[in-house]
Amino acid sequence: MPTYDYFCNKCDKTYEFFQSMSDAPIKNCSVCNAKLRRLVSGGTGLIFKGSGFYLTDYAKNNSENSGESDKKNSKKKPSKKKSKK
Repeated sequence: MPTYDYFCNKCDKTYEFFQSMSDAPIKNCSVCNAKLRRLVSGGTGLIFKGSGFYLTDYAKNNSENSGESDKKNSKKKPSKKKSKK
């Protein structure tokens, strides 16, 4: 459930409430009964669950790298060595 921040302009008190997204906003301050204003917050960090995208999309596998280097090496022309007789 998201955390919503509220601020009372009359008594300068800040509240944090855990509410469902479908719940109605809280309207009155519990201290002075004045109207509350809901603040816009930055939220929390993004959490990925499961096996993760990094392992499947961005990680370099050693077998893939070695295969690429083999292909690059096979495209090179072999050097001709002069033999002395």
